[in-house]
Amino acid sequence: MECKLKHLDLIQGVINRMASNSFSLKNWTVVLVSALFALAAKNSDTVFIAIAFLPVAAFWLLDGYFLRQERLYRKLYDRVIKLEEKDIDFSMNTTDFSAHVNSWLLVCLSKTLLIFYGFILATIVIVVILV
Repeated sequence: MECKLKHLDLIQGVINRMASNSFSLKNWTVVLVSALFALAAKNSDTVFIAIAFLPVAAFWLLDGYFLRQERLYRKLYDRVIKLEEKDIDFSMNTTDFSAHVNSWLLVCLSKTLLIFYGFILATIVIVVILV
């Protein structure tokens, strides 16, 4: 049972890192968009508002990547739970689960990411229209 628990710990560590990366991306998105809005207000230059689209798009795609990876490792975790102790090989390969997890693009359009980044993009669009 010790091997199984160690393997599950390794997988859980990866899942935690993916979740942490996702949180950091969301944090950086809000910080950068806010900073660009502040620069636009200070300099009365709408270019800074338009530039805000770039980090939002980039971080949205990265966040989708990390969320997909997290889902793949959750599938691996579920498989390792069902394995017998003698079958534990400490593999971290998730390619067997690619068909069971949505594509990167579909994950980017998942409810949680769509609501978060969609709201930020909508805010940028509204600010562009108002300015």
